[in-house]
Amino acid sequence: MKGNLVAVSLAATIVGTACGVPKQKYEAAVSEADRNMKAADAQRARAEECEDQGRQAAERAEASERRAGELSERLTQLEQAASAASADAAHQRELVAQLAKTRELLEAEKANASAEAERQRQLAEQLQEEKTTLQAKSKEYEELSASLDQEIKAGQVKISELQGKVTVRMGEKVLFPSGSATISANGKATLAKVADAFGSVKDRMIRVEGHTDNVPIHSERFPSNWELSAARAIAVVRFLQERGIDPRLLGAAGYGEYQPIAPNDTADGRADNRRIEISLAAPLQALPQTTSQSP
Repeated sequence: MKGNLVAVSLAATIVGTACGVPKQKYEAAVSEADRNMKAADAQRARAEECEDQGRQAAERAEASERRAGELSERLTQLEQAASAASADAAHQRELVAQLAKTRELLEAEKANASAEAERQRQLAEQLQEEKTTLQAKSKEYEELSASLDQEIKAGQVKISELQGKVTVRMGEKVLFPSGSATISANGKATLAKVADAFGSVKDRMIRVEGHTDNVPIHSERFPSNWELSAARAIAVVRFLQERGIDPRLLGAAGYGEYQPIAPNDTADGRADNRRIEISLAAPLQALPQTTSQSP
């Protein structure tokens, strides 16, 4: 473009000279041509500068787009990470809550197990004490066993002790004729030995119980087995009193047929049920005391 302007200027000079153009106009034309050339050069430089600026702006725009894409991708990653972290935090909180609940359950089970262990320990101690008590034979038991050794061996008398309660059991045939409440001679001899063994008892009740089988009795004296069992118990109590036992320690009860120790469907079972039981019951001080009041 610069070459064209030079050519135009030269052409204008030649033309002006040849045509006899005045010098003043010639110089003005040359000056104008120079200004035009300089303006063209300035425009060209400005165009080149704008072109460079446009190219740089395009490059910056492209770089900004790439950066925006990178930032958008990073933002997406951060959002995903935040969402995952939030979900994980919620999961962790749930796990913590579950662990706390499990710990509470374990603590409760531990407390229950400790309480059960303590209960079992106490029960074991109680059973051991009861076992010791059952195995230990009282003075009364030993004396009765020695006094009634022959009757025990003959199967006429049985002695037992449970939790300190000594019981002497004698069958009907040892003490009474059938259907009677009168003690036989052999019965008195056996009862005398029992009375001698109980002679030293001072602080325990001596309870006499009468029992029958389920065969009904209908006599003028005994309308039912109630009367028969009670009369036999009273007869034994009277005999023991006559042998020196303190009457304040004595008691009698008749249970009729209602506390059997064997089935009544066999002769042997009915014979076992027809019995007198003499027991050393609770000590007197363990019984409730009554207080008389003035009206």
